[in-house]
This record gives sequence, C-alpha cells and structure tokens, in this order.
Amino acid sequence: MQIKKEIYQKLITAVLFFSIAFALLYMTIRFYLLSKATHYWYEDLLSVILLFAELFILVHSIGYILEIVQVVSKYKTLKDVRKKTKKITKFPPIAIIIPSYKEPLNVLKRTLTSVYNLSYPNKHVVFLDDTRYDQYKTRKEKEQLLIYKKKIEALCKELDANLFRRHWRGAKAGIINDFLDFIQNKPKEGFQFKNYSRKKLKTPKYITIFDADQNPYYDFLDPLVSEMEENSKIAFIQTPQYYTNFQENRVARAASLQQVVFFEYVCIGKSAKNAMFCCGTNVILRVDALTQIGGFDEDSVTEDCVTSFKLHLNGWSTRYHSKVSAFGLGPEDLKNHFKQQYRWALGTLGLFKLLIREFFKNPKKLSLKIWWEYFLSTTYYFIGLVYLILIIMPGLYLLTGVPTYFSSPLIYVLIFIPYIVITLISFFWTLRKRSYHPKDVFLGQFLMVISFSVYIKAAINAMLGRKAKFEVTSKGRAYSMPLKALWPQISIFVFLFVATIWGANKIYFERQAIYAYTVNMFWCFYHFFILTFIFYFNKPIEKKFQTEKI
Repeated sequence: MQIKKEIYQKLITAVLFFSIAFALLYMTIRFYLLSKATHYWYEDLLSVILLFAELFILVHSIGYILEIVQVVSKYKTLKDVRKKTKKITKFPPIAIIIPSYKEPLNVLKRTLTSVYNLSYPNKHVVFLDDTRYDQYKTRKEKEQLLIYKKKIEALCKELDANLFRRHWRGAKAGIINDFLDFIQNKPKEGFQFKNYSRKKLKTPKYITIFDADQNPYYDFLDPLVSEMEENSKIAFIQTPQYYTNFQENRVARAASLQQVVFFEYVCIGKSAKNAMFCCGTNVILRVDALTQIGGFDEDSVTEDCVTSFKLHLNGWSTRYHSKVSAFGLGPEDLKNHFKQQYRWALGTLGLFKLLIREFFKNPKKLSLKIWWEYFLSTTYYFIGLVYLILIIMPGLYLLTGVPTYFSSPLIYVLIFIPYIVITLISFFWTLRKRSYHPKDVFLGQFLMVISFSVYIKAAINAMLGRKAKFEVTSKGRAYSMPLKALWPQISIFVFLFVATIWGANKIYFERQAIYAYTVNMFWCFYHFFILTFIFYFNKPIEKKFQTEKI
C-alpha cells in the first residue's frame, strides 16, 4: 500500500511539474518572439501589456500548482487528509464573539442558537452589537431602531448571550478591539456591557469570531482548542466558509464555487508553509497574540488579512483546519456580490503596498515561502485588469490589426495549445478529486470574470490610497441590478460581438490571415459567451424544485 502511495504521489507530482514546464516554455518563446519582432511603437506597447497579462496568469497558475504539490508531498494524496487532534482534556475560557451591524433578527437567532449549542463547556458568548442607533433621518427610523434594539436585548437574554456596545469607530475591527480592551480591564469610554448569561464572563485565553450569518457545528471548538493548546506559538486557526443558500440562488452558488478554489488546496498549502491568513470568521485566535500586535488593524476593510501579516512579522504561526465546521450565507445578488468582492479586493491590494515596503525594509523578517504566499495573495485581485486586457486584445486585433500576435501557426499549435490544455486539465482534475464537477467550477470562474470592473475599481483606489467605509452584505434579499449599472460588462459584450462579426466579414471578403482571424474570433466569442452570464446571474433566484403530481 505504501509503495502504491509513493508511485501515485510521484505520478501526480510529475504531471503538475510537466504543466509548469510547458507554461514556462510558452512564456520563454513569447518573450523571444517579442524581442525579435519589429513593430511600430504602439504595437510594441500593446504586445508588452498583453505579455505581462499572460505572465500574471502564469505566475498565479504556478502558485496554485505549487500549493497542490505541497499537499501531495505532505499527504501523498490529493484527498483531504486531516491531522488527528488529541482528545481535549483542558478547557480554557473562550469568548465567542459575534460582531453585527443591523443584521436581520432571524439570521441572528439562527447564529446565536447554534453558538448556544456548542458542546465546549467553558464558553462565553458575547454579541457585539455595532448598530448605529444614533443615526436616523426620520422619527419613524428612530422608533424602528429602538424596537430593533429591544429585540436584540431580548434575543440575547433568551439565548444566554452577553451584550457589548460602545461608541462607534473602526467598524468590525474597532468593536473587536474595544471588546479586547474591555476583557483586559482597559475599557474605552462609552462602552455598555450587559451580562445576560448565567455565568460570569472570565478573561478568555482565546476568542472565536463568527460573522452574524455563520452557524457552527456543535463540536467546532474542540479540535481547534486541542491544537492551540499543543503549540503556544499558533496565533490562530482558520476554518473554511461554506454557503448554504446555493441551492436556489445562482449568485450564491457561483460565489461558493469561487470559495472552493481557495479553501481546498490553496489554504492547505499555505498552512503547510505557515502562511495562512485569517478570513475574519470561523476562526479561533489567541488573545495574547492579538494583544502583542495591538489588536486588529483598523485602517483596512480587510482587517483580518493585514492583522495576519503583522502576526507573521512578529513571529507567530498560523494554521488551517480543512473540515467544514460552520455554515453561512453567500451574497444573493450581483450588487451584494460586487460589494463583497470590492471590499475584499480593496483591502487585499492595500496590503500589497505594506508588503512591498516591509520586504525592502527587512527581507529576512519572514521566510521566502511566506513572502511568496503573501505576494500571491495580495496581487491576486489585479486579475480584473488582466481579464480586461485578455478580453479586449483579440477584438482590438480584429478591428484594427493591432497588436500583432503569433506570426507562426505552428508555434501556436505546438506550444500554446498544449500549455493551456495541460493547465486546465491539472486545474479541473485536482478539483474533481475533491468531488467538484468542472461545470460547477466553470460557473464560479465565470462570475469572477464578470466582476472584472469591480476589481479594476478596487485596484485603482487601493494604489491611490483611497479608503472605503465598511459595508455589510445584505442577507435574505435578492434583486436584479438595472442594466445601466452593468454598463462595463455590457459595453465589452457589445464590443466583442461587433469584433467577431467584423472578423467573419474579413475572412469572407479578404481571404487573408485566415488563421489569425479565426483564432482571435474564437477568443472573442469565448469571452462574449462568458459575459452573456451577466444576464443569468442578474436573475439570481431560481424556482424551487417541485415534484410532479401523479
């Protein structure tokens, strides 16, 4: 059995490295052809832009493949092998905190109920109510807020949860930091704490954070605490996010499939390199670690990622536990998906600038593996600009003849096609090993391509240092966006349609450069097809399945 495992491991590793080799060969030839080509300056400029877009895809593809190699090297298989944790014998105090900003009461009740039912005995549930009760425009709004406030208090009493409020600042990171100060007897002015629990709040050794829509399994804490107790240098252990509203909602389904790519091999690979970062929910953190770095970062809308980087800089370790142990709600329409993606992209790209500054200041502060992982994570959301370049270049060629692509069909057939085919096979094959169907994975990737304009806006604002206010993702509601709000996608959609028709006419009437026109028409049609899904996702709610009456 051991010999079979080793052979299987070597076979998988060989296939993955073979795909990397073809990718590097393709890019080498691309660089060579570009250096030898003679074009007008504007053709050279566009060719270089295209080349860098392809290089970006190559680097991140290699990064993904190396994560899989890391998993295979460690576990000898592509299957999800989880570390066995010792049975927990000690139960240090844990504060389970649920930050919330005017979340729906039915959503909060489900979360508080599931947290109430956690089997861990020494837990203290604290609801961090960050609702702005002082912000209202009309008397009616004021009355509604007062009613909501009383219902929150009644809900906490009913489900044995303490209630913490304070003067608003710093959004989610701010209220968590204010709570950390409170439990360390350094409360900020204006705080309110209502002890609705039957037991007195103890100073916790750990805190566990759940977003307002996250419902944990009853045994969520036991294996995590066991691992934290074994290693005092672990700052936090992150667990996956899983959306339960994917069955009847197209956006939620595709968003959950986007999460799959990250929470499967990528997180396991990062954890093996001690480079896992916090995702803000479904996570257990050591209070001492947070205290050492001054709490969560309050300047970023992705405070969890920046805080993780600071923890690594201060010598702390981080881990990922791959078992799905909590269930939540994904964005249910394009507006909320775009809002969520913009927040994640802006914060992550903002960390990129800090990463570069820290790297040049002290490159030996972290291992090369950790620097590499943070580089991949913080540059990922430049993908919006990369998508735009890859989408418009074929259409630009069909309409203007610029820029010049491969002059030799032979090179395209012998190098590019094997490179793209092997890369795609590696990507979908590895996810298939985790029981994900390629059709479903494609759906998640299509939603990501459609979000290109959101990522571009975030990249521009992040590079300019512009901040954004924290906005929660609405739950329980799904609406279609007006088409004028989707003008970037629809404009590119029309552009690709026109370019494809133009290319077909050129082939028919000119009978020249048939190969070049055909290839670029294919890519125009391919991206045109993807963008048609903007209309599919803009009607997010699907009809419930009904059995036929007999």
